[in-house]
Order: sequence, then C-alpha cells, then structure tokens
Amino acid sequence: MIYINLFLAALFLLRRKASCISEQKHKYADLKFKALIHADGLEIPVDITLERRRDTRLGLTGKRATLRMPLGAQPDYVQQQLKKLEEWVEEVFVKKPMMRHPFERKEYKTGDILTVGTRRYHLDIQFEDRVTHTAKLIGDTIHLQLSKKASEGHVQKSIKTLLSRVVAGDFQQEIKNRVLDWNDRTFRKHIKSVNLKYNHSNWGSCSSNNNVNLSTRLLFAPTDVQDYVIVHELAHLVELNHSDRFWSLVEKYVPDYPEKERWLKKNRSFCDF
Repeated sequence: MIYINLFLAALFLLRRKASCISEQKHKYADLKFKALIHADGLEIPVDITLERRRDTRLGLTGKRATLRMPLGAQPDYVQQQLKKLEEWVEEVFVKKPMMRHPFERKEYKTGDILTVGTRRYHLDIQFEDRVTHTAKLIGDTIHLQLSKKASEGHVQKSIKTLLSRVVAGDFQQEIKNRVLDWNDRTFRKHIKSVNLKYNHSNWGSCSSNNNVNLSTRLLFAPTDVQDYVIVHELAHLVELNHSDRFWSLVEKYVPDYPEKERWLKKNRSFCDF
C-alpha cells in the first residue's frame, strides 16, 4: 500500500510554479516530496526528488528510501515507480536482512531490560491521567510516567526520547571525562562543553565554539569505537574539514580508524534506542 500525502494533487501546481521560477532564473528547480510505502509489513518513509535527470534511481539509506526521477515525471509514472520501489525494497530485505532492522519499531513495556554498553536498565512504565511524559532513573530502574491520552505511536516515540535523555544523564560524566582525557593525550585544545544527546544523522560533531557533541547512539558501540569518534571530533578542533591532514591526525592516535568506520557503518542500525 502506498500513501502520498497530497503529493499527486500538488504535483502539477508545484511543477508549474517551479517552471515559472526556473524560466525567470534560466534553470530548473528541484521538487522534493515525502511519501510512505509498506514493504514486508513495515512502514518505509520515502524522499522523492524530481530533478533534471533522464533516468529514475531507487535507493535505501538509513531509515528511509529515496526515489529520484526526471522533473517532468507524470503522476501515473510516479505511482508506478513507488510501486516498483516497494517491490525493490522487499527484495533488498530478503537479500540483506540487516537492512530491515532500522525500520523495525521497538516497543517497550514494563519489565523490559535496556542494555547500553555494560549497563542494564530495568524499565517501569506507568500510564497516568496526565498531559506530559516524564522519566527518571532510580538505582538501575528507569521509571517512565506516560499520558493515557497519547496514541500508541506517540507513546513509543516519547519512550525512545525519554530513554535517550535518562541514559545520557547517566553516562554524561563518564563520557566527559573520557573526552577530556583524550584531549589531554592528543591535541590539548580548549573545550567549552561536552554534550551527549540523541542524533540520528551523525555520531558526533564539533562546533566553532569548541563544543564537542556526541550522539547517545554511540553508547551502544564498543569502547574502542567510541574512542575513535571522540578522537575524530577532537581532531576537528585542529582541522575543520576532512582533509588529508585531518585524517593524518586521526591516524596518529587511532591507526586502525578505517576498521572503526566499517564497524559503525555495518552496525548503525543496532545502535539505537
């Protein structure tokens, strides 16, 4: 089953508007839309891009599928390609079962155990007559108080967010100490802050203000892989881009960094709440 939220209805209107703009600027503007397909019983978000190209390309990356088509694609053709994408994704899941994992929704319940690194958290989930959701860690138990009024989908999404925040707070000091320790052993740069928060698009980042940010997803990775990401971000305090000099700095302290990169790429779908 394919869902396209107002996509086909708006397609010609937006294309006409884009064409007028492109005539003025003497170039074509890409059109971007979102859709949703179902493959092997799973909901798969789709990013659709109509652009200046002759062929149609299907893709599956991260937690979404992609569909790139010629700018002049007609609604019937778009529907056909979405159906083709649906079938193609199912074939990918058969050939590469690991590609399926990012789309599988985790559903938490009371009594579940969340394992993050060497720490195990017991979950206590209670539904109450309240508007907001809250969570707190007492001992090794994460107590979640959730609103009875929220939908199941919203509840599971909120649980994921709350778990990430609680676990981040529990690991914050340890991660901060490791970042500072690695900084003392490597580049000795001023660090304004070390932040641990959920980020799905990357494992870490470094701001121009010398703030080191690490994703809570990294906590599911082995310690040596975490150390690589820490060194990677610290190296950005010296070299902002990914130049040859940057990779030389990383290699000096993590000689086998390509192996760490491969681990992250291969296991990214397992590193999540």
